Amino acid sequence: MTQALTYAAQNASDRLKPFKIERRAPGADDVQIDILFCGVCHSDLHTARNEWQNTLYPSVPGHEIVGKVTAVGSAVTRFKVGDLAGVGCMVDSCQHCASCAEGEEQYCENGFTGTYNGPVFGGENTFGGYSDSVVVKEKFVLHIAPTDNLAAVAPLLCAGITTFSPLNHWKVGPGKKVGVVGLGGLGHMAVKIAHAMGAHVVLFTTSESKREDGLRLGADEVVVSRNPDEMATQANRLDFILNTVAAPHDLDAFLSLLKRDGTMTLVGAPDHPHPSPTVFNLIFKRRSLAGSLIGGIRETQEMLDFCAKQGIVSDIEIIAMKDINEAYERMIKGDVKYRFVIDMATLKAEAAA
Repeated sequence: MTQALTYAAQNASDRLKPFKIERRAPGADDVQIDILFCGVCHSDLHTARNEWQNTLYPSVPGHEIVGKVTAVGSAVTRFKVGDLAGVGCMVDSCQHCASCAEGEEQYCENGFTGTYNGPVFGGENTFGGYSDSVVVKEKFVLHIAPTDNLAAVAPLLCAGITTFSPLNHWKVGPGKKVGVVGLGGLGHMAVKIAHAMGAHVVLFTTSESKREDGLRLGADEVVVSRNPDEMATQANRLDFILNTVAAPHDLDAFLSLLKRDGTMTLVGAPDHPHPSPTVFNLIFKRRSLAGSLIGGIRETQEMLDFCAKQGIVSDIEIIAMKDINEAYERMIKGDVKYRFVIDMATLKAEAAA
């Protein structure tokens, strides 16, 4: 066992503070990583504040991890000391159910183990990337291509795969007209990736102020969803909609924009249910309402390789570890373009001071 520096929540109401934990020594199939950067996901906030009513305390959030390999186990074959490596939302799964066998570990029928907050169906707590180091099974570690903008790669490990996976699954590409609802941490990645896949991208935002940014990021059209006239221009025109908004909202307004046989997929995870959509909005056009959860390890590597080839990274603001609580408050207000990333050197410097 080795001691690791972290920032942790001890309960739902207190601020995250410095906290020391024990990391296991690398086993035969483990990779030890010195964490350089960790993205800040809204799921981190939900978990730290127990908004999903399932938090295990102490809670060390963080599942958008990039760093450098510092040790490998005797059975590790794909990584060596000095390699760049990433860790996303999962660090284990049962490895023997149908979903795991098909490379869809996020749908593990026995519950995958989250990078933080333990196994889905209960078990020992796990501690995430608001830390100076992490030890993870080789199978759940990703290769990161060398880049001068490593910090901006970190959010791909959640925001990137969460949007890439449904776009990939529903075969978004040339000739498809795709809507993206919301321009935040997830939405801005969805716009970039769908554009790179060759689709015609329509961004839906409640903010007129985001129109220019949406076009800069790759949207072909930007619709202010509060404007009924603008929404009407898209009725029955979209093949697919990726809805990234986590706050409960009217799904019917967007379902009516789908063509016959179109699908809207939800990837935002609200702390309260959306209002139920009107059944007639589905059955009269054979429309589908679906959901998608991150992506498997194989697909996550595919996403990282695709983004490296296309030059896609997240738009980020780098923060010091000590500023995480203020970053949470800003994130609630939408005051970030479009993802906070923690420079973990600041945690090490704070500990040394």
